[in-house]
Amino acid sequence: MEQADRHAMERRMTILAGHLEQPFFSGTQQQQLEASIVSAEIAPSPGGGAGTLSVIDNRTGKRYQLEISDAGTVKATDFKKITAGGDGNGLKLYDPGYLNTAPVRSSISYIDGDQGILRYRGYPIEELAEKSSYLEVAYLLLYGNLPTKLQLSDWEVTIAQHSAVPQGVLDIIAALPHDAHPMGMLIGSICTLSSFHADANPALQGQDLYNSKSVRDKQIVRIIGKVPTLAAAAYLRMAGRQPVLPSNQLSYSENFLYMLDSLGDRSYRPNPRLARVLDILFILHAEHEMNCSTAAARHLASSGVDVYTALAGATGALYGPLHGGANEAVLKMLSEIGSVENIPDFIEGVKNRKRKMSGFGHRVYKNYDPRAKVIRSLANEVFSIVGRDPLIEVAVALEKAALSDEYFIKRKLYPNVDFYSGLIYRALGFPTEFFPVLFAIPRMAGYLAHWKESLQDPDTKIMRPQQVYTGVWLRHYPSISERKAEDQSEEMGKINISNATKRRLSGIV
Repeated sequence: MEQADRHAMERRMTILAGHLEQPFFSGTQQQQLEASIVSAEIAPSPGGGAGTLSVIDNRTGKRYQLEISDAGTVKATDFKKITAGGDGNGLKLYDPGYLNTAPVRSSISYIDGDQGILRYRGYPIEELAEKSSYLEVAYLLLYGNLPTKLQLSDWEVTIAQHSAVPQGVLDIIAALPHDAHPMGMLIGSICTLSSFHADANPALQGQDLYNSKSVRDKQIVRIIGKVPTLAAAAYLRMAGRQPVLPSNQLSYSENFLYMLDSLGDRSYRPNPRLARVLDILFILHAEHEMNCSTAAARHLASSGVDVYTALAGATGALYGPLHGGANEAVLKMLSEIGSVENIPDFIEGVKNRKRKMSGFGHRVYKNYDPRAKVIRSLANEVFSIVGRDPLIEVAVALEKAALSDEYFIKRKLYPNVDFYSGLIYRALGFPTEFFPVLFAIPRMAGYLAHWKESLQDPDTKIMRPQQVYTGVWLRHYPSISERKAEDQSEEMGKINISNATKRRLSGIV
């Protein structure tokens, strides 16, 4: 390694060590963290463990015995054995939204929603948020273990070396309207990377391309390195400014803030405390099991498509307001409440189903979202630097009112990760439309970990869910003269044309 590279590496390690040596949580929070870890030492058997399931089909009187795995699962295809005439295809499991369907086995993250537990590769999220860095956590998610000092150093250097983006991709972002949604810019630019890295496309290089570990690893560092640069370019495009080249002298989160705020001044350095807050937020959002967008990444990857297209599709799923944009809804709700005095009326409106409460409850968590606990503690750190957001008083009072109300307690509605994150992002000066981009940047580690795991899983098959057909059983083709409008249950609605089109059509040719 050349002397300049070695010096840069040592400087980055000094920066990282400085961040990790400073305890970010109070003594009380540390005691709570240690208590939660001790109480979770003994792991129960998942799903009750192995065994068998006896099923009697009351339609036929036949008895079936299905195997239950060590993980407490039953193969869905085993239900195809249960037939009772008809089409002879056997039973299907009808599961809208995949509420209780496990299409994959994974060792990346673990969630116990009833206990409020989230772990990455066995490590409690609270412990990682306090002691680790985002790039260290990304390495953990992707390679199964925390890196050694040398491994972490090499990892950081390699990520930095791949943070530059082809000029053609930046030109495409620059060609987009300045008021385009930044997630649209990010999705398009990630997908465009596929065209600039033809060496990573199985459609061009062969289906076995990703069997090579070196090829997989190169795409991993490319994506983790380049996505913050793409996100920063999208942010600057919104402001009508030119992209800023990344710096390889800063930590991951510092480099991102540098690209946003330096205005091209190479000597600029972001506030290290704010960079650490952002790094913790990145850790909390890095992975969350088989959520909508991660499932989309796995689904697309199962077709053998290149990793950039798969992750662009996953980011598209994250774009949805029910997924990555949920914290924006929280801010809107808090703004509508306006003041602490209006909370009782709002609570009553929620109970009467006249108002919607955002940021409470979760598809998975039936307890306090562990990420929300960590984020709540970050708010004061940010406010001490940039000023206190007046909506934080409303948020704290609303949380207190909800957690003491029997209506919310009975329904196990606790604050989730979106409840406080929006306030922090707003305090940091990010526009609300940029919030899902801040979600997407760290989630690349989780997407890539699942992509990598799926490539190495011998059970991986192209995803092809079943359906329950509810349409007409059989019809014969009628001539067009025999078709009647009154026989149609639905037709295409009228599509309005613009006044500009009407003006053009009114002309005489």
